[in-house]
Amino acid sequence: MTALTLSTAAVAGLRADAIVIGVAKGSASKPGGPVVAPGAEAVDQAYDGNLAGVLETLGASGAEGEVTKLPAPAGFKAPLVLAVGLGAQPQEDSGYDAEALRKAAGVAARALSGTKKAAFALPLTDAADAAAVAEGVLLGAYSFDAYKDQGDAKNGKNAKAPLGEAALLGGKPRDKAYKAAVERAVAVSEELNRARDLINTPPNDLNPEAFAAVAQTAAKEHGIKVQVLDEKALVKGGYGGILGVGAGSASGPRLVKLSYTSSKAKKHIALVGKGITYDSGGISLKPAGHNETMKCDMSGAAAVFAAVVAAARLGLEVNVTGWLALAENMPSGSATRPGDVLRMYSGKTVEVLNTDAEGRLVLADALWAASQEKPDVVVDVATLTGAMVLALGNRTFGIMANDDAFRALVQEAAEEAGEPAWPMPLPEHLRKGMESSTADIANMGERMGGGLVAGLFLREFVGEGITWAHLDIAGPAFNEGGPFGYTPKGGTGSAVRTLVRLAERAAAGELS
Repeated sequence: MTALTLSTAAVAGLRADAIVIGVAKGSASKPGGPVVAPGAEAVDQAYDGNLAGVLETLGASGAEGEVTKLPAPAGFKAPLVLAVGLGAQPQEDSGYDAEALRKAAGVAARALSGTKKAAFALPLTDAADAAAVAEGVLLGAYSFDAYKDQGDAKNGKNAKAPLGEAALLGGKPRDKAYKAAVERAVAVSEELNRARDLINTPPNDLNPEAFAAVAQTAAKEHGIKVQVLDEKALVKGGYGGILGVGAGSASGPRLVKLSYTSSKAKKHIALVGKGITYDSGGISLKPAGHNETMKCDMSGAAAVFAAVVAAARLGLEVNVTGWLALAENMPSGSATRPGDVLRMYSGKTVEVLNTDAEGRLVLADALWAASQEKPDVVVDVATLTGAMVLALGNRTFGIMANDDAFRALVQEAAEEAGEPAWPMPLPEHLRKGMESSTADIANMGERMGGGLVAGLFLREFVGEGITWAHLDIAGPAFNEGGPFGYTPKGGTGSAVRTLVRLAERAAAGELS
């Protein structure tokens, strides 16, 4: 991954391949033209104070995500200046928004793939700004090239290595706050990028057993206790939901428990992730056009895994338990059929009306298992419903909960992390649609409001008196379009930063 340094060096004398500066959109007093952002003063002076004019001549406007390259001025050791758009200028007496800095740094880092070193002269007013730029660089520079021929000339563009090193100018390398902010950014970004790697890995190489092995290796490295329940253990324990979903696959299901504990912890949070390593829909087979990206159906488990490891690396003073419910949903002679009834780990029975509504079945078992430890809160994360994508689009995840105050806290954590999220209700009248004449509950209900129906189903498997939230990340988990900001094409690592921020707030005593 890209190496990061904090630097107080003068930009002109810094040996680098490029200098990154920020440009904002013109204000009311100067409409249309770009405005050079703080941090680029030395570069502007080298252009005799006319850098904004030069950029405007080249077509730059300062719009968010815009990239303009120009030769560095005489006397600079770096040969290139890259101006990246920050969007609208902040209001007077306020700095640039952290997300604006994050996005700009990500765009620049991606544009500089194949470059050995770049100096980032973006606006840094405090340690939080340094953290935002650091996150943007590390997340924006990400690429997944494990399956590409690095020497293939035809794919040379794809084979470019990520930006090698980024020096954050204006950072204070001896300041404890700056150092801590960047160290946090590195830990979280590295684990988020590990989650992206897992999401992007083809399903023939990442089945439940392989995912569990990755978790075991990471747990050993970071002092996390790990327990893996294989098929025999799941049968013995009565995990009918996970077993039912995995019944049709040659690759057996797994339930992985990751436990990070702190001797100073006063709170315990449990995180539960849906880990369908490939979702064909089972007997209720998905049509062509809807199954090509279903390797991403384990994004919730990847997010939980990354968040637990990040919490351990940061040494947070909170106990965090992660539950990865792993299975492959395939059709075969042994697969669960529509009409079958499964006895879940909780003892409840579920009539399976649609085998493509499988995520809620594996989550139900894991939620009940998590509930047995009586954590202060439980949060599940899943690419659960297409209905949530229809409701909120491809960049925003939905939050449901059995406690309005906790739902608001989770949304605040998402906003602080820079992840778009929106609170969603759990209308009681939709529960009736899941009534079954055969079992305690059916895994399907009314079609309209399907994302809310799924949330109501999951609520049935949360232990009594336990505060719970459900994040449906079906929209933002996998980016099928072009990259934007610090978000790449493919697996995004959605919800990782929200979960880490929630753990930090729990460590700070902000859970009721």
